[in-house]
Amino acid sequence: MQLEQPTQSQSRTADWSGTIPSAVDARVLGLVVATAGLAASVNVPYGGLPVALVAFVALVGAGVAVHVLGERKLRRITDGLVERWAAAGGRIDDVTRSSDGMRTEWTVHTPDGEITVGGIALVPVAQLSVEWQGVGDTMAASEAEANIDALAESLYAEIFEIGSAPQRA
Repeated sequence: MQLEQPTQSQSRTADWSGTIPSAVDARVLGLVVATAGLAASVNVPYGGLPVALVAFVALVGAGVAVHVLGERKLRRITDGLVERWAAAGGRIDDVTRSSDGMRTEWTVHTPDGEITVGGIALVPVAQLSVEWQGVGDTMAASEAEANIDALAESLYAEIFEIGSAPQRA
């Protein structure tokens, strides 16, 4: 019995569909609602219930917007990294949504192991984190987005070229 060997073009992209799944996180949104409720409740003794309700709606709206914009930024960066890695010859099997605490994350599945890309998805303070084989690096998401080509190239060299090199005993 002989196993089929995938061709080079098939093995490069394998099961990855070319899209990064959405990662709007209900836990973060729940934290936004709880924090907005607590902050709005301070207004009850001073402005009454109508002022507290207006404050609650304003804070929830702002919090949801901040999270959605942060998620979109991290998703764009993740998509850019994965596209550049695949174009450079890295094999991407799949990209799935994962979660760790209150972080928004995606797991990039490769034959050499899993790469976790994600971070804090709140737009003014969005942080990008990339972890592979227990080693991680964190930077401001705006800095990563501005230098996406250099970041993808350096991570590709570290993950796909060095990671797939034969181990010496």
